[in-house]
Amino acid sequence: MSLLNNVFYFQNGLGVLANMFLFLFYTFIILCHRPKPMDLISCQLTFIHTVLLLTSEVLWVTDIFESPIIDNDIKCKISFYINRVMRGLSICITCLLSVFQAVTISPSTSFLANFKLKLKKYIIYAFFYIWSLTFSFYSYLIFYVGGFTNVSETSQMKVTKSCSLFPISYIIKGLILTVATSIDIFLVVVMLITSVYMVLVLFRHQRRHKYLHSLSHPRSSPEKKATQTILLLVTFFVVMYWVDFIISSTAVLLWMYDPVIQSIQKLVMNVYPTITPLVQISSDNRIINILKNIQSKYNQIL
Repeated sequence: MSLLNNVFYFQNGLGVLANMFLFLFYTFIILCHRPKPMDLISCQLTFIHTVLLLTSEVLWVTDIFESPIIDNDIKCKISFYINRVMRGLSICITCLLSVFQAVTISPSTSFLANFKLKLKKYIIYAFFYIWSLTFSFYSYLIFYVGGFTNVSETSQMKVTKSCSLFPISYIIKGLILTVATSIDIFLVVVMLITSVYMVLVLFRHQRRHKYLHSLSHPRSSPEKKATQTILLLVTFFVVMYWVDFIISSTAVLLWMYDPVIQSIQKLVMNVYPTITPLVQISSDNRIINILKNIQSKYNQIL
């Protein structure tokens, strides 16, 4: 158990540092340069993942930062609510990233090409609706999550040492699970459709322009590289998200709490927000060039 916790803290620390670095980079690009639509989406995704990782260990938030002013019940509600909202935003923004990349690389003769010039305008509207609906949907957690008490322990399901889920009627539980599952399935289907579309576009583009590329020195366009990165992230996200969803849904339906299973679930849940910034950093030529310049200047000083 202690080994799992150590791995979890290392994973969280690595993910937070990588996401904060990427968030500062995208913020600099947005404020000081002319950002691309993908930069706006990626900036939001890194912010969401930073908050998600910081709140994923609700026990750490509620137990370590003891405060006589803030009641434990309030801390549980706030941290658990924000964590679930960030998880919902993660899948929504990832889906948005996949859709907008599909629009970006779409041929000029396709239907999606009509939306290219309006990407920034649509992004602002998309951000507003996604954040508003996600915050509204998870508002029920404020009423069904709170500080764990010794009274009627059998009717509560502990989610951490200090926090628990209060009893929920089967009708409400089934309704929430149905709506949440429907939304997730819809978003995953959209991601899969756009991913297949992007693969087909890249395949056709490669066949049509293969005579321009050297076999000995193949070159990859920025659009192709960005699309391959997003395809990797989407595939990775779908696998990790549904493993986490199966574990969490089973726990809620069976109303059971197991510290080991919960630790494994936290590790699985945080794999995507930890790996995502590392993949983005390694695939963004702008960041690679900045790091190379810093290294060269450091070597000159030495």
